[in-house]
Amino acid sequence: MAFLKRELHRRVKGPEVTELDFWNLVFDTDTKRLYVEHEWAHLDSRIRGAAEYRTDVMDIAAYLTQGGQTAGHRELWRVLRGIFKEQFEPEEYDSEVPFSGQAPAQEIERPASNRP
Repeated sequence: MAFLKRELHRRVKGPEVTELDFWNLVFDTDTKRLYVEHEWAHLDSRIRGAAEYRTDVMDIAAYLTQGGQTAGHRELWRVLRGIFKEQFEPEEYDSEVPFSGQAPAQEIERPASNRP
């Protein structure tokens, strides 16, 4: 199995009880699955270095609907926007001329005007 990973966010708390959290965007090249992986470790130096380690996997939608907007959420949104910007707005793209018969991406996001 080959995994492509991109770190979205990390959080470290310490010093006596250290908590490490890593959130990664992962693409499994075998199953063609894209998801968010949360790895965390809890190290307690007060109890002879006791450690607990765990990895959780969640769909992108589940990750984005978790409480709050963390730096990881913002990074994932940035990555996703970059992917779609490259797809729909190449550098040579003329914003005045829609390609593929579709309106430019920035016009799709605008709210519809209120008609009488």
